[in-house]
This record gives sequence, C-alpha cells and structure tokens, in this order.
Amino acid sequence: MTAPLLQVDDLHVRFPISGGGLLGRGRRMLHAVNGISFSLAKGECLSIVGESGCGKSTTALSILGLQEPTEGMIRYRGLPLAGPGAPGRMQRAKAVQMVFQDPYASLNPRQSVRSSLAAPLRLHGFTAGSEIDGRIEVMLKNVGLTPEHANRYPHEFSGGQRQRIGIARALILEPEIVVLDEPVSALDVSIRAQIINLLLDLQEKLGLSYLMISHDLSVVEHMSDRVLVMYFGQIVEEGGWREIFEAPAHPYTRRLIAAIPDPEKALNTAELQDCVSDVPQFAGRSFISDGSTAPDVFTAPAPSELVEIGASHKVRLASA
Repeated sequence: MTAPLLQVDDLHVRFPISGGGLLGRGRRMLHAVNGISFSLAKGECLSIVGESGCGKSTTALSILGLQEPTEGMIRYRGLPLAGPGAPGRMQRAKAVQMVFQDPYASLNPRQSVRSSLAAPLRLHGFTAGSEIDGRIEVMLKNVGLTPEHANRYPHEFSGGQRQRIGIARALILEPEIVVLDEPVSALDVSIRAQIINLLLDLQEKLGLSYLMISHDLSVVEHMSDRVLVMYFGQIVEEGGWREIFEAPAHPYTRRLIAAIPDPEKALNTAELQDCVSDVPQFAGRSFISDGSTAPDVFTAPAPSELVEIGASHKVRLASA
C-alpha cells in the first residue's frame, strides 16, 4: 500500500481565552480542534466541510505552519511538518502552498503580476532573470493567461483573472500539496465553473493533491474524492463523496446535505426538520451530538471514536 503524502495524527489546537476577572483570572482554553486524524494521498482532493467555527480553517493553518498545534503530529512524506525536527517555512513552502479565498485582497496592488510571481522564486534561490521569466511564462499559460499579463497590475484584472494569478503564485514553486480555502466563493457564479475546471485540469496535469476547505457543498461534491465533515473541532463523518452525499449517516451531515439549495424544490421546513428522523442505529451506540445543540467549546468533548460502517465510510459514535 502506498504511503500517504500527508498524514495528520491526533491533532489538537487550543487557544487561551482570558476571563473577565482581575489580572486575567479565569483563563479558559477554547478547544478549536479536538484530536482529528486523516491522510491525503498523491493526486487526491480531500475536502473538509462544516459550518463556520468548526475548526476546518485552523486545521489548514496548522498544516501550512501558520498555526502551531497544541498536540499531535503532521507528517509530509513521513517527515514532521510541525514540532521538533520540522522544516523551516522556506522548506515547507516547497511542499505546501495555499490558494486564498479573496482574490481582491490576496494580491499586492503595488506589485505587477511579474513581481508577485518572481518574489517566491527569488526567495528560494532563483537568480537568473531568464529562468525566472521562463517559469513565469509557463505558469501564466498553465492558468489560462498570457505572458503579456505579467506586466499588468491587479486592478487591471477581473475577479476570475485575479484568482488565476493567485493559483499561479501558489504553484510557481511546484508544491505537491495545495490548500484551497474557499477557492471560488468570492467569484461570480458565471466564473466559478471556469476556476473549478482549471483546478481539476491542473491537478491532473501536475499531479497535485488538494486539501479543500469549504462550506459550498456543490463545489465539494464536484471536486472531491473524499470528504471529512467537521463539527466543533471533531471529524463526525468521513468517506468518499458518494457515501457522504448519497448515504450520510451522522445527523449533522444529514442536516448539511438537506440545507443544500435546490431551485426546483420549494423550501420545506418540515423536510429540513425530518432529515434526521430515520438516522440509522449502530449496535445501540449513540452519537455524541446530533448537531441540534452546540457543545461547550471550553471543555474537552466526551469520549468517542470513528467507527467504520462501510468501505471507507466512518461515523463518530460514543465510546463503547
């Protein structure tokens, strides 16, 4: 069996929150990520979905090295990406890069496209102008732009073109893993399909692995090989896209799927409420939370485990 490209084991991220007492007394720990584990294979698109505050972005930032984990291990090709022995940010940048959500805020308005794409190359030791220009030209063509675009500035481009530039910048160092943070949510609906197809084409052409953070389930369904559903810092369900979208088991996953807008159906509140009425039972074991009430984020979650209910399909249940 081929070893995974990225392996995350028992990842915890906690943040100290000061209370209202004198001299900061009453400090509590906010449990943002609670012991999640998953792997990412070469050429795979793995999506993490869930509502705002579920911990999916904190997980991505930990992998990128922008957030230090409290506990756990993150490995890239078997080597640690965090903690003792982890590579510096320069080395990490060659392995993992990010495409940001907002193409209007992620580009420096004072830098030309050429300057934005050349900066990471120069930081990583590329000094020959001809080599830098050659890489920029190839990358612009890869994302559907022309070499002439290199001399322009961000304000001269549309939102879709800016996101293409952001993708080019993420790929200029030839990383194997790309974190996609809501890559099309800030774009017009008419442009989203173009960017999604571009990302899929680049994945196949360059052999990329995607870790996508999203709450847009229509995009997730279209792009993903596997899906992780997060709820208050825990993975409550994981499986292939078909298992998650066609046979969701956890009540929270069912609520997410039921909330996907369908223009051909009238809004039916009763259907949304009834989507968890026929939740399957698993040997009498209960779910830790059904998603109807918010857990206390300042306490560790109750003991539970991911239980396999089908081929590559797991759901979180209370410990036996």
